Amino acid sequence: MNEDTTHFGFQQVPRSEKHKRVAAVFESVADKYDVMNDLMSFGIHRLWKRFTIEMSGVRRGQRVLDLAGGTGDLARRFAQLVGREGEVVLADINAAMLARGRERLLDEGIAGNVHYVQANAECLPFPDNHFDCITIAFGLRNVTDKDAALRAMYRVLRPGGRLLVLEFSQVTLPVLRPLYDFYSFKALPLMGRLVANDADSYRYLAESIRMHPDQETLKAMMAAAGFERCEYFNLNGGIVALHRGYKL
Repeated sequence: MNEDTTHFGFQQVPRSEKHKRVAAVFESVADKYDVMNDLMSFGIHRLWKRFTIEMSGVRRGQRVLDLAGGTGDLARRFAQLVGREGEVVLADINAAMLARGRERLLDEGIAGNVHYVQANAECLPFPDNHFDCITIAFGLRNVTDKDAALRAMYRVLRPGGRLLVLEFSQVTLPVLRPLYDFYSFKALPLMGRLVANDADSYRYLAESIRMHPDQETLKAMMAAAGFERCEYFNLNGGIVALHRGYKL
């Protein structure tokens, strides 16, 4: 890969085109996103997100940025935790996903302390030292320049703030790998075709997971961006990992 290209799944594409291709994927799946999340993970994604919220330490009155927040699973719970005195920003680069998240939260009566911003994680439109906590769940692997995004997150965190990255990662149990590969490359595209009428987007999902940095590499990237006390927690044999780091 040269400096003018990057990966889109297993393909090499011009860096300037990746965000457009990712946008097309999520515009295609936005309406079926929640249904497919439940089907793909057998509902376990809810437990992964609950663990993330528990590890965030978010309290009443704090400011939280939920990046790549999609349909608002994390933002909904954070809005309850921070209360009326706090603030949650649900941000996503994709307008269709952001609209779906806003519609969902408003339908559930969550308003007043949640704001919606269409934003690119690589150049966040927020002041320095602004948020107490940032989360990004299943979104970092879609970012073209992950190092730039991590630096941007560090900039907008307050001293004492923390970043939590929930993402598919490298399976640590050898016995799981062949089963996981079969599921990823055979079952996921089939489900995508049957449920969302879109096999290609879910084939991209499987490929993007394989191209994402492994646990130790992402931990080192967070440290290079300035985060301290970086650590990660493997979930379900490393299928997913939660990384956490602090701005001290």
